[in-house]
Amino acid sequence: MIIDTLANADKYAGLGERFQAAFKWLRESDLAALEKGKHSIEGDRIFAIVNEYDTIPAESEQMESHRKHIDVQYIVSGKELVGHDMLRGQQVSRPYDENDDFMLWADRPSFYTQLTPGDFAIFWPTDLHMPNLISGSSVKVRKIVIKIATGK
Repeated sequence: MIIDTLANADKYAGLGERFQAAFKWLRESDLAALEKGKHSIEGDRIFAIVNEYDTIPAESEQMESHRKHIDVQYIVSGKELVGHDMLRGQQVSRPYDENDDFMLWADRPSFYTQLTPGDFAIFWPTDLHMPNLISGSSVKVRKIVIKIATGK
């Protein structure tokens, strides 16, 4: 996983063309004006999901992971905690759903990071993550999750 700011995104150009396209899209789009929902960047290979929500308590949440996509989670406004951990034998609580590219893990995160506007986190399939969490008190967050396909 990588946690950084969009201002430093050029440092990650070596991750490949898909990451370069994702960061370019974040830089060139009017992120505050985008409608909520799915936005294609490069078909099913790279797409963005724009969402707004109020942050929630960590106690009722579980870590998630994906197999088909890498997440680039970018905070437009608000702030949140994200719990995270490396995949290392944790207990599955919801088996993988291929249609939703999603599974849940029963273990608690080992780490928590606060993300604020301009911050992003990249989560590969071996990076368990628990986003959308309260940092202090519940606030409204506008976040963009760019999904980058792991395959060709």
